[in-house]
Amino acid sequence: QVQLVESGGGLVQAGGSLRLACAASGIILSINTMGWYRQAPGKQRELVATITSAGRTNYADSVKDRFTISRDNAKNTVYLQMYSLKADDTGVYYCNAALTSSGSYYSRDYWGQGTQVTVSS
Repeated sequence: QVQLVESGGGLVQAGGSLRLACAASGIILSINTMGWYRQAPGKQRELVATITSAGRTNYADSVKDRFTISRDNAKNTVYLQMYSLKADDTGVYYCNAALTSSGSYYSRDYWGQGTQVTVSS
C-alpha cells in the first residue's frame, strides 16, 4: 500500500516562505514524475510544479521564480520551497506521484491528503 504524506503547511504572512515536503512510503519500485498541485478557495485544483526522475522541472507561470521543486530519490521525497508568498498562493496543496509499486507492471498516479497553506496579506 502506497501512501503520500505532506508536511510543512501553515500560516505565513505575505512575503514569507514555507517549505513543503511529501514522502512516499510503501513498497515502491520506482517513482517517475512527482509534483505539487493546489486548490485555492473558489477555484479548481491546478498544477503548481512537477519534477521528473531525471530532474526536469515545470512550473505554473504564477509561481515561477518564487517556488522551487526538488526531490530526494533516496528518501522518496519531493519538496516545494516557496518564497515571496502572496495571498493568492493560499490553498490546499496536494502531492502527486506517478510511481510503480510492488505487484504492478505500470506506473499510476497517487495523491496525498493535502496540506493547508494560508498567506495573510
